[in-house]
This record gives sequence, C-alpha cells and structure tokens, in this order.
Amino acid sequence: MIHESAKIGNNVSFGENVVVEENVTIGDDVIIGHNVIIKEDTVIGNQVHIHDQTVLGKIPGSNRKMARKPSLHLPQLVLSDGITVGSNCVLYRGAHLKKGVFIGDLASIRENVSIGEDSIVGRNAMVENNTTVGERVTIQTGSYITADMVIEDEVFIGPCFSSSNDKYMGMGNFKLQGPIIKKGAKIGNNATLLPAIVIGENSIVGAGAVVTKDVPPQETVVGNPIQPIAKK
Repeated sequence: MIHESAKIGNNVSFGENVVVEENVTIGDDVIIGHNVIIKEDTVIGNQVHIHDQTVLGKIPGSNRKMARKPSLHLPQLVLSDGITVGSNCVLYRGAHLKKGVFIGDLASIRENVSIGEDSIVGRNAMVENNTTVGERVTIQTGSYITADMVIEDEVFIGPCFSSSNDKYMGMGNFKLQGPIIKKGAKIGNNATLLPAIVIGENSIVGAGAVVTKDVPPQETVVGNPIQPIAKK
C-alpha cells in the first residue's frame, strides 16, 4: 500500500507487502525489500537499500513508570543518500542518518539520534535516544549505546559493548548523561562504560574493562576497575 501523497523518485523497487504512509519522500534508485513499513513523513535519499521486515519512522511509546516520557512532536526520520539498512531493523522518527551509513540486521536507532557519514552500526546493536555518533565510526555486533551519549569521529567500539547514563539507577530525578568518547578512541569487546565518563582522544580501552573514571588521551587501560598499562 502506497499512500497517494507519497513522493516516489525514479527507478524505485518495492518488494511484496510494503506500506508507505502519507507524506513520505523516496529518492531515486532506491530498493525497498519485502514487508517494509515506512511511517508518515519519512525522507529517504537516493541509492538507499532497505532490506526486508524493517520499520522506518516509528513513534516511541511509554508507560506510567517511565521517568522520561518521549516527545510526541518529533521531526521526520531522514535517511541521506547511499544508506543501507538491514533486515528487521527499527528506526525511529526524529533520527538522522548521514550519507553512506550502514545499519546491520536487527539494529534499532531511537529518536533524536544523529549518525555521521560512513559510520557502521552492527547487527543487533542498539543506539538510544538523544545520542550523537560522528563520522566513520564502527559500532560492532550486539553493542548497547545508551541515551545522551556522544561518540566522536573515527571511534571503534567492539562487540557486546555496554554503556549507561544513570548514575543512580532510577532512584532520583537526576540529570542523565552518557559517556563521551573522543575522536579516534578504541573500545574492546565487552567493555562497560559508566555514566558521564570521558574517553580521551586515541585512547584504548581493553576487552572486558569496566570504566569508572575518565581515561586521558593516548592512554591504554584494562581491567575491572580500569588501570593504565605502564608505558615502556
């Protein structure tokens, strides 16, 4: 089903059972897989490939227990040129994916997220709301990127990474702040970053590390809790 108000470019291919809601814009040379749902107002650029079973432009929900209610007045989801989105992904309204981004199967991108050019979000990764991801960033399989986080350009994040933004674990009305990962930093498999810490430029966090404090630029840290590796 394609709504009559949708604007469809040239050479667009639709699979079976695709739903395109009102005021959607789709550019040229786009491939849409089977059972894809494109919610209202979504903007898709040129040469974009959306694989099967994906939902674009979802509106976030909530219940009474949630301390921070999502906004119901979000800008449209924007996918720039040359993006690939895998199968069974959910991309929320209000996200903006820049040119050349790759989203793996089963990934989810929440509202008010910006992902810079040529970045990769791996299979089954989660990027929570109000988070900024820079250019040429790699986020590998199964990683959890918390809300209110900043990831600068050329950062590498290994599989099964975890981060948090609530120092008090829901026990009070405190400001939420995720980690800040500076340009060129490298984070190993299964590392955990606690709220509001800063990972300095070109630093390295070893696999399985638990980061409870800031890491200076150019430093390598390992362990639980982290300790610097002595420079020889």
